[in-house]
Amino acid sequence: MSIQHLVDTGGYLAVFGLVAGESLGVPLPGETAVVAAATYAGTTGHLSVAAIFVVASAAAIIGDSVGYLIGRRGGYRLLRRWGRYIRIDEPKIKVARYLFTRHGGKVVFFGRFVSILRTYAAFLAGVAIMRYRRFLAFNAMGGVVWAAIYTFGAYYAGSTLTRLTTPVDIAVGVAAVLIVVAAAILVHRRLAALVEVAEAEFPGPLDP
Repeated sequence: MSIQHLVDTGGYLAVFGLVAGESLGVPLPGETAVVAAATYAGTTGHLSVAAIFVVASAAAIIGDSVGYLIGRRGGYRLLRRWGRYIRIDEPKIKVARYLFTRHGGKVVFFGRFVSILRTYAAFLAGVAIMRYRRFLAFNAMGGVVWAAIYTFGAYYAGSTLTRLTTPVDIAVGVAAVLIVVAAAILVHRRLAALVEVAEAEFPGPLDP
């Protein structure tokens, strides 16, 4: 079943479900659903572009909030139990928490525009115990800006944006990978120093 068929038959509910599901951590094509729905609205008039924007914004914000709560309530215990299999121990969790405390807002906002981060940034913010008010502020800004760009862009550009979606996603994905690799190299080189800084910031066992 295609995304276009889901949008044609499910309308706003399909858009909400796909965007919210992707935002809370399920690998679903939420962005594609927004583009398909807005293009459908522009070519048929059967859906309201304003309503699509509102639904997509709400779904992004709500989905991310649920993903954050899942990470906050169960993500730490999950990493403590299974993290050793992927070489993640408590000092590294403290480093992640320290980095999210300092730079989490940027990750949450800009992560909305990158496929992989859009799916997992909220969960990671919860695991790192990023303050919810700060998370919600950047989450809401990112969700609204993202929904506006893709909804109104697809509505006015129609099939042109649909054709450009894949190349744009590839370009953004490559840029994101390069950024992630560069950040990983930097963190690896400074890991010992970051561990000391994070331990000073969060001394003793972390709260689950």
